[in-house]
Amino acid sequence: MKKLRVGVLFGGRSGEHEVSLLSAASVLNAIDKKKYEVVPIGITKQGRWVTAAHAERLLQGKPPETPEPRHLRAGDPDATPAAAVLARGEGVVVPPMPGQDHSSLMPFETDAHELPAAVDSVDVDIIFPVLHGTFGEDGTIQGLLELADIAYVGAGVLGSAAGMDKDVMKRLFRDAGLPIVKHVTALRSDWRGQPKKVRKQIESSLKYPVFVKPANLGSSVGISKVHDSSELAAAMDEAARFDRKLVIEQGVGGAKAKAREIECSVLGNDKPIASVPGEIVPVKEFYDYDAKYLVEGSESIIPAKIGKAKQKEVQRLAVAAFQAVDCAGMARVDFLMDPRTKKMYVNEVNTIPGFTSISMYPKMWAATGISYPELMDRLIQLGMERHAEKKQNQYSR
Repeated sequence: MKKLRVGVLFGGRSGEHEVSLLSAASVLNAIDKKKYEVVPIGITKQGRWVTAAHAERLLQGKPPETPEPRHLRAGDPDATPAAAVLARGEGVVVPPMPGQDHSSLMPFETDAHELPAAVDSVDVDIIFPVLHGTFGEDGTIQGLLELADIAYVGAGVLGSAAGMDKDVMKRLFRDAGLPIVKHVTALRSDWRGQPKKVRKQIESSLKYPVFVKPANLGSSVGISKVHDSSELAAAMDEAARFDRKLVIEQGVGGAKAKAREIECSVLGNDKPIASVPGEIVPVKEFYDYDAKYLVEGSESIIPAKIGKAKQKEVQRLAVAAFQAVDCAGMARVDFLMDPRTKKMYVNEVNTIPGFTSISMYPKMWAATGISYPELMDRLIQLGMERHAEKKQNQYSR
């Protein structure tokens, strides 16, 4: 049988670029090369798409060599590089380098003999996005792939966008009847224009300690724990660097106790299943970016020591959270457990969880009985199944 061609897409413009490289290296290593032909596709921090040797250099943390003859281009060979991702003769071109004075969509015919000489097409059956954070996990790349009619692994446009926006996510959780912590949402413009009013809203609704977060970001980037009123302004300013919406959450456990951080992996499309839960014991006060990736000492306990009844509750809530935001393929659902009352709160879903050697998503599935290579296989097949199911839709009368 002909091998399925899998494009592994990594890098990107977000603050989680380096984490994406680590995850992609693990994914590329785990995919069964006897069954799949793997095509690495990298996106630099500047938004340039690269393939082959240039993608390998990006994985190693090195900039692509210049000139870049294998950049995906559209139109004039001297034009700013653009992404031309082709699958089965269907093509799409995204805007050139972001941040220029202007950008344009440059259409071209997709028949191979009509393509401009400078275009280096990538013929893939499915894309495996390993893009964490903005422009990768928020529905943008999923929208591009939908336009191109390319199968891909993971949540669709809606699930990805809802899973990224902590404000919208919590609204969906609440409407689904899931337990969530008390929180306040504030706009950056309101905080900068009327800080006293926003502070009053926060302090009248919540008790310290609170957590201040950018609504749209992952890997705990921009998140601060605020112990008292004197720390609030700096935390709000920090979160406001990363997003226009800020979410302020009540600290679970209060001032004297620290919430237990429970996680659970979910796998599937319309009938998802949940792994055994795990627990993170951070080396720092909470599981921030440094504790996740830079500072050694955080402990992962799999399965979590929470008892069978709590384990089943976590699995049930994880599947419900997955379905509440219309996820597909994969997600890691994070919980906060009050150490005194044992109450479990759904914190968030991560639609493209980490896949590094220390990441909880694959480790929890391994503890459940699904190895890393088998997990890759299942995710690819789920992506193909979802694409085939979507083909049943009729888009015209």
